[in-house]
Amino acid sequence: MNPSLCCWHGTVFCFRKGFGTMALSDDLKAVEAQVQEGLKGATSIQALEELRIKALGKKGQLTALMRMMGKIPPEERPAMGQLANAVRANVETAIKQRKLELDKEMLSKKMAAEAADVTLPGRSLSLGTQHLITQIREEIEDIFCGLGYIVADGPYVETTWYNFTALNAPADHPSRSARDSFYVVDNAPEGKEPLVLGDSDVLLRTQTSGMQVHFMEQNKPPIYMICPGTVFRPDTADANHLPQFNQVEGLVVDEGITFGDLKGTLDYFTREIFGKDRATRYRPHFFPFTEPSCEVDVSCGVCHGEGCRFCKNTGWLEILGCGMVDPNVLENCGIDSEKYTGFAFGIGVERVAALRYDLPDLRMLMEGDMRFLRQF
Repeated sequence: MNPSLCCWHGTVFCFRKGFGTMALSDDLKAVEAQVQEGLKGATSIQALEELRIKALGKKGQLTALMRMMGKIPPEERPAMGQLANAVRANVETAIKQRKLELDKEMLSKKMAAEAADVTLPGRSLSLGTQHLITQIREEIEDIFCGLGYIVADGPYVETTWYNFTALNAPADHPSRSARDSFYVVDNAPEGKEPLVLGDSDVLLRTQTSGMQVHFMEQNKPPIYMICPGTVFRPDTADANHLPQFNQVEGLVVDEGITFGDLKGTLDYFTREIFGKDRATRYRPHFFPFTEPSCEVDVSCGVCHGEGCRFCKNTGWLEILGCGMVDPNVLENCGIDSEKYTGFAFGIGVERVAALRYDLPDLRMLMEGDMRFLRQF
């Protein structure tokens, strides 16, 4: 290489006086030789890119040399241009080839680092299971289907007729307040509580009892059905309440149905869901859609009826409400209350799960903590 022409480690070229074809030819070949030498030491893509820029970049050696073509005699330019293009092509080809080699080396190293030891035992996949609430709901359905009941489903959004009025709940019943139900349409003046105007107002159902009305309108007795589903109430979530939970309500309408049939059915259900050794008791209560009405308790499974903290030292746990269908409800659905009688009941699925497995807080069922859910 002509020492007066260029320096490989920089991009500044000094030309001697009398620069000519031989000097340019020597420097072109020198750059090509230095690129070939530099490729041997380029062990990374970054180093290779730096080498390419020094040779072929806008301020690179070859670029600078090719700009000197105007300083040589015109008759020598074709031959020198051919040489310059050949050198540039050789340099580009060499750099591309070295890049392919580096890519191959990097891929081999990555494959070696990520190689799996096929002699190690495989990882077993965790199988999914149904949520505890779904398990309890389907178990309740199986119990009543075994007694000859059918499972019905209904809409989540109801009118106040189906959710309240047809079920004998008067207009001034507390549950019909806008503070105790999720009304879909807010028809209130600004700054005031939503108004409840009549039986056509729309709300998220607060109970699955409305499906009983739908079913009685569409089917004639005898009726033996349950209607499981999600219901909604504006309750603050705490240990004993959830704003969204699941109910399974049941309805029987037939000739000659008595309170004894209700008691026998629910005694059978509680023993199937909680255990053969559990006792039941019935306490008088009031529900607008049943008369007489009662709440059902089951003996505590922790203390076996002797009294403990879980049952508040009573020996009993409340599990559901029930009663004989009020004649007004039958008449609202077009059923002759003089000929037919019936009973109805409502079961909270989350409450059954909590009492069955001694869960201290209903919110545990909704938080999605796999450490808790895997137990079931």
